[in-house]
Amino acid sequence: MQWQGRSVRKPSGGRYHTSQGKKRSEIGRAPAETHIGEERKKIVRTFGGNLKVRALRVDYATVANPATGETHKAKIETVEANSANPNYVRRNLLTKGAIIKTDLGRARIVSRPGQDGVVNAVLLA
Repeated sequence: MQWQGRSVRKPSGGRYHTSQGKKRSEIGRAPAETHIGEERKKIVRTFGGNLKVRALRVDYATVANPATGETHKAKIETVEANSANPNYVRRNLLTKGAIIKTDLGRARIVSRPGQDGVVNAVLLA
């Protein structure tokens, strides 16, 4: 589990003296780490009873072409670049902002596969 509350340290390096401990609502989950492969999804109950769809593996992306305004379903071949982490390219992890190679061409992911359960992308010129 991952705690996502406020840090114990101030920007100056001093300590905050907390009046309360860690709360159950401040606990995060492990990242989905969406890979390329045969589609596999997981439904997660979130705070407040809502649902999130975690995409664990995805093989197709919905790719929009800004020049024509059309959208097509495209097969994901590989991850070419990822500004979030260079190791994600080697591991073929799909995150928002990653540049993927599809059968329609190179595209940038604009959705969050680990949060939305789908891969939406925009073709690069």
